[in-house]
Amino acid sequence: MSATAVHSLWTTAADPIQKIDAPNIEYGQLSPTLIVIGAAVVGILVEAFVPRRSRYHVQLFVSVVALAAAFAAVVGLAASGYSGTKAGIAAMGAIAVDGPALFLQGTILLAGVLGVFTFAERRLDPVAHGNRVDSFAAQAASVPGSDSEKAAVKAGFATTEVFPLLLFAIGGMLVFPAANDLLTLFIALEVLSLPLYLLCAVARRKRIMSQEAAVKYFLLGAFASAFTLFGIALLYGYAGSVSYATIAQVVDGTVETVNPALAGTMGNDALLLIGAAMVVMGLLFKVGAVPFHMWTPDVYQGAPTPVTGFMAAATKVAAFGALLRLLYVVLPGLRWDWRPVMMGVAVVTMLGGAIVAITQTDIKRLLAYSSIAHAGFILSGVIAMTPDGVSSVLFYLGAYSFVTIGAFAVVTLVRDAGGEATHLSKWAGLGRRSPLVAAVFAVFLLAFAGIPLTSGFAGKFAVFKAAAEGGASALVVVGVISSAIAAFFYIRVIVLMFFSEPRPEGPTVAVPSPLTMTAIAVGVAVTLVLGVAPQYFLDLAGQAGVFVR
Repeated sequence: MSATAVHSLWTTAADPIQKIDAPNIEYGQLSPTLIVIGAAVVGILVEAFVPRRSRYHVQLFVSVVALAAAFAAVVGLAASGYSGTKAGIAAMGAIAVDGPALFLQGTILLAGVLGVFTFAERRLDPVAHGNRVDSFAAQAASVPGSDSEKAAVKAGFATTEVFPLLLFAIGGMLVFPAANDLLTLFIALEVLSLPLYLLCAVARRKRIMSQEAAVKYFLLGAFASAFTLFGIALLYGYAGSVSYATIAQVVDGTVETVNPALAGTMGNDALLLIGAAMVVMGLLFKVGAVPFHMWTPDVYQGAPTPVTGFMAAATKVAAFGALLRLLYVVLPGLRWDWRPVMMGVAVVTMLGGAIVAITQTDIKRLLAYSSIAHAGFILSGVIAMTPDGVSSVLFYLGAYSFVTIGAFAVVTLVRDAGGEATHLSKWAGLGRRSPLVAAVFAVFLLAFAGIPLTSGFAGKFAVFKAAAEGGASALVVVGVISSAIAAFFYIRVIVLMFFSEPRPEGPTVAVPSPLTMTAIAVGVAVTLVLGVAPQYFLDLAGQAGVFVR
């Protein structure tokens, strides 16, 4: 190396140190997420320092207060104009604070409150050794059936760590639909996924099945995360940035400054198409769209039912929010490439979910395939590529999440000696044994089927109307056919409950605590209000349907 080169290196190194500017963080705009993550950290400290007998009550209090405070913060931000005129980008360009983000965050937080209520239910199982028990393993670390597990049950232990895990998952879900660059999107994906993998594994009964569900979910989720990360790397190579706005400019050809180091790869369409496909694939896995749906029925069946209900509702809301932002903000210039593919995915998702659900004999698997069909219905709104498409998807997600949590909360009530009686044959004659529970479940099934005067009808009508106006009329035809097929198996369960003879050795219906009663009552109320008078909420979703760019 020549002396001049060494000298120039030396002088470069000897330059005065550049001052690194502190990042400018808008704490007020990020307050909903910060409250939830802060409460999750407090929950971990509670596990460390609070005596075992008090932990359940402390955790329940911390979780409910945090979610209520975060929801109040979301409402405050929306009322201050952040859903419209003051919408902008916070946290050094990492998080978007706009209408869709706040609407989806509010929905996730409300679903989270109902999820906490079902997690905290302690009156359904018979009292064990003088202690009330919940749906979660007495000691998650002990081997199923081992002496240590029996000792933990006898001592009245409870896995109260599920509350901070739930809060961490909700924290990730709040960031996921608001992420404004690909790295934030990936971190949020991991923060919401890892607690869910753990929560799936801690069922009190059928522990082996629960752990199997968690392993399947973890392995397939890890694959999906790897695809997403590889896609992010390719999109970075294509655009020279992970920021949504910059990638969108490079796609449109309106970028002003080109990074010389990336000038050779920038604008390479192969990187764009493969990268976008991989990131979208990761998001389609999270929403449970065909062909990335294989985990859904097994995980829904094996996980503790309160976890299944929360996961089915909140994960869909967060993942569809992220998918909307990616397609509408980053890749609108690529719509001629991704629309036909997404139409194909929507068609096979609607038909696949509806047809396979007919063959199911387990109520949780039936609801899992039903959720796959609903992912297809929501995708038809995403494909519309119009403002009505965004608002119809927001409305559908809000309506769907309450119906789902309510339905799974009802499933926890029907029990036999082995715990929850999820086989459909056990539900025969339930309408005669417990008319109120059967009637409530029938309301949720009719909403899933999209019968008029339920929220399901208003949601389906909104997404199909948006799809038809967006030029995807073929999707609407397939959607209506799928809805008709799906209505068959929902009505079949209602007929089974009300028009079959109850079996003498059939299950009992447990009387829940006010917590689960509240979750079910809120689900029924929202289902009927959004069905009878949806206009106010459709307008709200319409006002919230504008992405900041």
